[in-house]
Amino acid sequence: MKRRGLGRSGVEITELGFGGAALGGLYTAVDDDTAAAAVDTAWAEGVRYFDTAPHYGLGLSERRLGAALHDRPRRAFAVSTKVGRLLVPYARNDSGRPADDRAAGFAVPATHRRVWDFSADGVRRSLAESLERLGLDRVDVVYLHDPDDHAEQAFGEAYPALERLRDEGVVGAIGAGMNQVEMLARFVRDTDIDVVLCAGRYTLLEQPALAGLLPAAAERGKSVVVGGVFNSGLLADPRPEATYDYARAPRAVLERALAMKAVTERHGVPLRAAALRFPFGHPAVAAVLTGARDPAEVADAAALLTRPVPGTVWAELRAEGLLPEDVPVPDEGAGPPCA
Repeated sequence: MKRRGLGRSGVEITELGFGGAALGGLYTAVDDDTAAAAVDTAWAEGVRYFDTAPHYGLGLSERRLGAALHDRPRRAFAVSTKVGRLLVPYARNDSGRPADDRAAGFAVPATHRRVWDFSADGVRRSLAESLERLGLDRVDVVYLHDPDDHAEQAFGEAYPALERLRDEGVVGAIGAGMNQVEMLARFVRDTDIDVVLCAGRYTLLEQPALAGLLPAAAERGKSVVVGGVFNSGLLADPRPEATYDYARAPRAVLERALAMKAVTERHGVPLRAAALRFPFGHPAVAAVLTGARDPAEVADAAALLTRPVPGTVWAELRAEGLLPEDVPVPDEGAGPPCA
């Protein structure tokens, strides 16, 4: 699978990344064997970029990912994790302790609570704890995780701490990951980050990242990893109960997705394949991240990424008013070449 560099960092990742939220029991529980098999399948398919975070299942995703990669050659893969939320254990007699973590979206026991912390000390502590859970002595990429409501501390304390960690060689590349584009564009313009993780804001369905973030990244030699390419599942399977931005899709949005599906299927292309390929039309995009909770989902994503998407698909989407004329699309023909 083809690899791309992240900015000028020297870190390389595969064009398809394994998103580790499901390993932490996102929405529904995943057993240890299934989680390990999902990572094994990703490896067999050529995936060498794995993303996780303390937030995902209160550290469970990091522990499972580290265990699954333990016997792999360390130089052969890249791992990213995130900082900004510290995991603080509940006291045994804490009367306010919930039974599980489902309120945060994860089907795991509530062993810890999350505490926002974008201080320099918080960044170092979070990374040290992540390394312990992963069983690694370094990670390749560290993102500031959802600093939306913590901009002052994120820019003033957390970012300089990441820059020092990169200078010390503790991490290879640094960045920020969010579900919005305005602050990501500010990171690209005003700091020396290498990469941003943009979730859900540059998809076949919507492209707000094209207004500022992507042009700024291309101009400054920064990379963009795109997550949420299926818009919380809507572009994977548009139906009345489908989700969009983690809630039920509004009718107008659902109808747009259904119209896109009709176009792609007229050309013999699954909507999922077009959605997965679409972000690579912009030169700043280095990779797409897809979450997977079992081997079948991993294999499906890998197959979709190399599925040919003819230029006529993009042309008809534009003709139907479903894709703006100024939005770049991948070259006509097949998916990314294999290296």
